[in-house]
Amino acid sequence: MEKEVVQTWQFQQSPRDVWQYLTQPELIAQWLMTNDFKPVVGHRFQFASKEKVDAYCEVLEVVPQKRLSYRWRKGKGEDEIRVDSVVTWTLSGKNGGTELLLEHRGFTTGEDAEAHSKGWDYCLNRMTERINSFYASGTF
Repeated sequence: MEKEVVQTWQFQQSPRDVWQYLTQPELIAQWLMTNDFKPVVGHRFQFASKEKVDAYCEVLEVVPQKRLSYRWRKGKGEDEIRVDSVVTWTLSGKNGGTELLLEHRGFTTGEDAEAHSKGWDYCLNRMTERINSFYASGTF
């Protein structure tokens, strides 16, 4: 049975501003992990932390400022994948800001879904802090 993570986050910033935090490698690194991401369908990239690769990914869909999707594969190496899933971000303008919907689907165990849910909570709280801090500073 497939398990999933579905979370909704609210931002005061526009979809354009939130999109940057989902697609610019240096901004992604501030709240998630170091990466070699490019918003180009078919681009293969990695998320890494503490000198090891945490996820092997491939961009599946890019609709600027609206939707981003990528395959998320996790394991001890590309030959030993334990989790093969899909992350989808959907941005909607709402109340002068952005509603960000995260859907992470394809888990085969509840434990994997729960661990990733907690991880996304942590990371998206960091993203919220970074984006709010940046725009509050007025240095953009």
